[in-house]
Amino acid sequence: MNDMAIKEIVGLLLILIGVGFDISGCVGLVRLPDVYNRIQASTKCVVLGTTLILIGSLVWLGSAAAMVKGILCILFILITSSTAAHALSRAAHISGVKLWKKSVCDRLAEDQANGRIKEEGA
Repeated sequence: MNDMAIKEIVGLLLILIGVGFDISGCVGLVRLPDVYNRIQASTKCVVLGTTLILIGSLVWLGSAAAMVKGILCILFILITSSTAAHALSRAAHISGVKLWKKSVCDRLAEDQANGRIKEEGA
């Protein structure tokens, strides 16, 4: 096999693995019981899946322009997805969205009750 065929196979394999992670994130959005679990599943799976898809595309294409654009997209996804997930989950908690009834603990509520952090709206 020549060098080009190996790049295509590795790129395609990374893309397929990334699509698998993205699909599992979508399944998590549908199947998990509350908003907090859904945010966690979708953020982790989609970040890894999308990053793998982009890396697979970079390996497959191999051009300098694609590398720069792909790396910038990966950095953007890594920064914004975690920030957005934190903001969404904190906003849900502050607005009173309840945890799933079988959730083990609520650390934010515990910290607010013990006075370690200031309660929102106070």
